[in-house]
Amino acid sequence: MTSSRKNKTLYIDKEAASALELVKDGLLLPVTKLMSEAESQEVLRTGLIDGKTFPFPFILAPSGKKNEEIIKSLEVGEEIVLLCDGVEYATLKVDEVFKIDPKERVKQIYGTDDLSHPGVLATIKRLGNFAICGEYELHNHPFNESKERIKEAKEIIEAKHVSSLVMAANPLHRAHEKLIRQTLDGTDLLVIFLLKPYDNANLSYEIRKESLEYFINNYLPKNRVLIVPLENSYIFAGYNEIIIDAIVAKNYGCDRLTIGRNHAGLGMFYDCNSNKSIVDRVTGIDLEITVASEYVYCNECRTLVSKNTCPHGQHHQISYHSDSLLELLEYGLLPPAVLIRKEISSFILSKQFPNRFKNLEKLYYDTFPVTGLLEEHTEKDFYLELMKLYQTTSLT
Repeated sequence: MTSSRKNKTLYIDKEAASALELVKDGLLLPVTKLMSEAESQEVLRTGLIDGKTFPFPFILAPSGKKNEEIIKSLEVGEEIVLLCDGVEYATLKVDEVFKIDPKERVKQIYGTDDLSHPGVLATIKRLGNFAICGEYELHNHPFNESKERIKEAKEIIEAKHVSSLVMAANPLHRAHEKLIRQTLDGTDLLVIFLLKPYDNANLSYEIRKESLEYFINNYLPKNRVLIVPLENSYIFAGYNEIIIDAIVAKNYGCDRLTIGRNHAGLGMFYDCNSNKSIVDRVTGIDLEITVASEYVYCNECRTLVSKNTCPHGQHHQISYHSDSLLELLEYGLLPPAVLIRKEISSFILSKQFPNRFKNLEKLYYDTFPVTGLLEEHTEKDFYLELMKLYQTTSLT
């Protein structure tokens, strides 16, 4: 298909664009295309595509009055341009246009249409009343290097098993480290899918990636761990998140997926006198899904422990709440090293508060023991030395 400015144009956002890319890269198999109305109804009825689990229809229904006018005017066989951020992103040949209910659509994704839910509100704003399906061709779509990297890493170490984790690491804390080590201990190769959101809320992707790379390069066998960016679009939200995670991990070449017990999409329900989770709904996807323990710091055990094996009550346990750790960092405070490795928190603060101190060198030499030689120090060095003083116990 060829593009032409004379063709009608639909405007899509980056989230829609990334979902279209996932399909073209074969990462959402069994989904291979945008679904028609009949195909959408079949997925809603069975939860399956070709005998394999898929939680909701894969459709394109962009919002906006102008988009709706264009979609309603389209005819079968007509060729249109999909525009993203002012750039011709794809060309689509129209097979069908059909009406959808945006409220029902968000229910399919999130399990609710309650607008107080932040995901529901964000998604319903970007949904239109009409969906369009047809064959599409992406323009200037780059080769997915991550699939090749995983394949090469498997061959180099002759990996028989490839496990995966999906995480934001926002920020990377000690419980994350424990989960990573535990998963790596039972596999040959570990792929960490690092979520890459579309906004700049909290820590940037670059800061989180560099923190994770530091931990891998210094404390793990780095030839056995890979970081793969994963665009955190709306399809990964809601209670079906784990199913989509599993599908993507499988299509990247992984045969195992580990999720934390406090994973937002895990969800428990009661069925036939037994506790089950969303994991039990996965059908036809040859992937082993393991639910890991929740880790806490126990001040009686004096170490990081699983809640399943620690005999002490919650009043002795410190949980790793990312929101609270982020709040400390946002105020410029160093979290205790028992919560975040000091090298990582020092790096994050140096990035979050560049040029924070008026006279860093004077403050450094006035505060810490030094060799007597004049040396340049970074803000990260300052935070590291400050944490060492925090950990000094003779006067406490």
